[in-house]
Amino acid sequence: MAERLELEIITPPAERFDRWLAEQLPQLSRSRLQKLLDGGQVTVNGQPCDGRKTKLRAGDRLVVELPDPEPLELVAQDIPLSVLYEDGDLLILDKAAGMVVHPSAGHSDGTLVNAILAHCGDSLQGIGGELRPGIVHRLDKDTTGAIVIAKNEPALLHLQAQIKAKTARREYLGVVFGSPREERGAVEQPLGRHPVDRKKQAIVPEERGGRWARTHWQVVERLGNYALLQFQLETGRTHQIRVHSASISHPIVGDPLYSRGHSPLKLTGQALHAWRLSLDHPRSGDRITVEAPLPAEFTRLLNHLRRLHS
Repeated sequence: MAERLELEIITPPAERFDRWLAEQLPQLSRSRLQKLLDGGQVTVNGQPCDGRKTKLRAGDRLVVELPDPEPLELVAQDIPLSVLYEDGDLLILDKAAGMVVHPSAGHSDGTLVNAILAHCGDSLQGIGGELRPGIVHRLDKDTTGAIVIAKNEPALLHLQAQIKAKTARREYLGVVFGSPREERGAVEQPLGRHPVDRKKQAIVPEERGGRWARTHWQVVERLGNYALLQFQLETGRTHQIRVHSASISHPIVGDPLYSRGHSPLKLTGQALHAWRLSLDHPRSGDRITVEAPLPAEFTRLLNHLRRLHS
């Protein structure tokens, strides 16, 4: 059922109307508000508003009509999911290896989004006017582990703000080739599209379009010429941990793009796992921490290395 938001103007704002409206309705994104303005769904005293030129006076009555979310063309698919946490606002999953998060060229179905549509059903309240899940952050196809999804727009905006403010904490475990000399460190290098191979990312200077990125790491266990590292992301660039690890000569074992020839076992993908995720609940404010258990292939690799170097 369509939602109707009403505001009575007591003190007219001095700033531009669209900016003021965004401050009054923080549960809606700027792009969503602009669509509502363009569609004539924001009115003052019954008259459609102009996003910038509308002037408000004391006593004016402002109404925002939120239409029912439109269904997506994406097909809901009953694909098994491993749920770590779920309520009416968010869903935290343990993503399996080989699953693409979002439909794209070459992956029109069988994605995590297709599976979420089937799993959530009517509990999805819509993002940007569409009945779709809110993808807060992504994991590469062959990276396993914890990923959070918002079921409504206020939750999505709140979680995205936590990622930006670094109050949400994302920790990974990865097996790397080589054993670092130090016990801990950080890689701070800008990342961007590889200049030759479009499938890869690379260290790219900021003046050439690279985006600042920082990855913290520490040694959990030394395994001869390998090591188990814990990573914490300060930023969330594409392939960030994989590229940063390779840049310090400790590539992730099994990585098909950045670490060929360094795996002691045949693996389906890189030995990188989103192990722990901590965030503030967007409605209650309670701190939530979930851990995704290590997948069988990751555990098999660790046990193999432990036997070799015991």
